Amino acid sequence: MALQAEKNSHATLADLIDKILDKGLIINADIAVSVAGVELLGVKIRAAISSFETAAQYGLEFPSGINHNTEVWKKAKIDKETCPKCGKRAPVEELLSVGCPWCGWISAQVRKTLEAK
Repeated sequence: MALQAEKNSHATLADLIDKILDKGLIINADIAVSVAGVELLGVKIRAAISSFETAAQYGLEFPSGINHNTEVWKKAKIDKETCPKCGKRAPVEELLSVGCPWCGWISAQVRKTLEAK
């Protein structure tokens, strides 16, 4: 999915960074310096910017020697879903059982439980 700028949008820098980390950004550049048809210098740049969660989802490999048993990696492996109200990602279990930690949105399942009390 390509990112598109909207006219008259009031997005902050934090919103932009959040979107880039969520969706990912790939930079692919080939630069060649040539004189009289003879290539003197060639540079190929390949870069990917994303969150670890997004990178793992698309199958990007991480450098060897990374300890995958740390607390951060365990949190990254938790299934997340987008909140229908604010659009931020939160763990699926938390969205369904408690609500959105960012905006306070409450799922129908939680609302039903609260009404029964």
